[in-house]
Amino acid sequence: MTEITRRKFLKTGAKGAVLISVPYFFRLNPMAVLAAPEDDLMSVSDYFQHFGVNGAIIREVMETALSRGGNYCDLFFQHSINTYIGLEDDVVSRASTSVDFGVGIRVLKDDQTGYSFTEEITPEAMKLAARTAANIASGPAGTTATQFSARIPADYYPIRTSWESVEIDKRIPLIQKAGELAQSKDSRIVKTRAYLSDGVSYMLLATSEGVVSYDYQPMMRISISCTAEQNGKRENGSHNLSGRRGIEFITDDKIEYMTQKAVDQTVGLFDAVKPEAGEMPVVLAAGSSGILLHEAIGHGMEADFNRKGTSIFADKMGKKVAENFVSIVDDGTNQHMRGSINIDDEGNESQKTVLVENGILRSYLHDQISSRYYKVKPTGNGRRQSFRHQPLPRMRNTYMLPGPYKKEEIIASVKKGIFAETFAGGQVNIGPGDFSFYVKTGFLIEEGKVTRPVKDINIIGNGPEVLGRISMVADDFKFAEGGWTCGKSGQRVPVSVGLPSVLVSSITVGGVN
Repeated sequence: MTEITRRKFLKTGAKGAVLISVPYFFRLNPMAVLAAPEDDLMSVSDYFQHFGVNGAIIREVMETALSRGGNYCDLFFQHSINTYIGLEDDVVSRASTSVDFGVGIRVLKDDQTGYSFTEEITPEAMKLAARTAANIASGPAGTTATQFSARIPADYYPIRTSWESVEIDKRIPLIQKAGELAQSKDSRIVKTRAYLSDGVSYMLLATSEGVVSYDYQPMMRISISCTAEQNGKRENGSHNLSGRRGIEFITDDKIEYMTQKAVDQTVGLFDAVKPEAGEMPVVLAAGSSGILLHEAIGHGMEADFNRKGTSIFADKMGKKVAENFVSIVDDGTNQHMRGSINIDDEGNESQKTVLVENGILRSYLHDQISSRYYKVKPTGNGRRQSFRHQPLPRMRNTYMLPGPYKKEEIIASVKKGIFAETFAGGQVNIGPGDFSFYVKTGFLIEEGKVTRPVKDINIIGNGPEVLGRISMVADDFKFAEGGWTCGKSGQRVPVSVGLPSVLVSSITVGGVN
């Protein structure tokens, strides 16, 4: 094995945090797992050295992986460092740093997958894992690994300061400030919780088709939650900011903004009422309401569900699924957004994929397997939680494009309905698209005007039916500011959502009878 890298590492970061594990590769220099590389720009050869491999070693592993007749294989190397600091009132209640390091080896035999991983990146350990993955096939070797050609990734999330070089004493004051601000803004705030989580991931990918690529993915989320008390009654609210950003993003203005949003949401709930239950028009607010689009509609457009015939969109390609002014995209190229990726976890370039164009279903979200099945190019949606998981078709930043109406026009058109502003979770049956979402905050719409706040209501419906009932789309598109994480098949990946203000002509609203 070679040295970790010929580069000198800068000062170690996360000093004082708890080191949970030291991967095999770093045993001789354990603090190097928390260090930042010297230069911002790294090449394929730098990533080879970072993981202690070269083209010849990778080809040897691939030959083992393809030795039983597999017709494709890839190697996914990953080194990730994640830090979390939590503050409850004025006290640091939790701090941790975790390090993960390893390689996943995948072998495909048509649409069958063999997968294995190892945390020990030596030729012997990788070949052992490759032999396990190779067992998906049973025949003589046919495919061979070709010479590698570097695929240089885009740069959709440049940062000024790498999280590995940020000392722990630079992180704590940020959440202390958020907690102090929240308590100073309203005397009814009796408890605060704040946290900062950040991480980076180094990735190196090589495929038997000759592609070798790499990526450096930063991520951060800062959050404040408040508990307020009034006349013996308690309410809770929160707000968070997240993205593929460095610490320079968290300015005093950002902390002030985030904290004010959390306090306003919390104390506003004291005046909230429950609406009457029943079918009624619902206006989805611009921004985080896009989670409904992600869950109830976006999952149904992931190609694996359609390839298996379990999605309601499986027979709707090229057909009208919404009004002409409805267009939906899944985009991995938005600067600094949580779901953006320079390359996907199969080495394909990220892109903006049009799912619904002027009401017509135009594409599914593809990984390597589904693109082969449908005989189309991959859309850059092959994603995985870590080297321990095989890639699946996953969303990135999923959103609806702006429409022709004004928000004020939409609200004025509703005689009696709900303005749904923030969501706090829900359930979706991905096959048929049935959903139930919990609306954390919103307002009544009465005679074309937003009136009293509402809370603690559910909206219940079917994704494809709701898509067909979108009767107005505004021109005020917004991305969600906070951090959303999508779960599928036991894997979690960061995503973002977005939406303009949208009128759905009828949804079932749970309230009082």
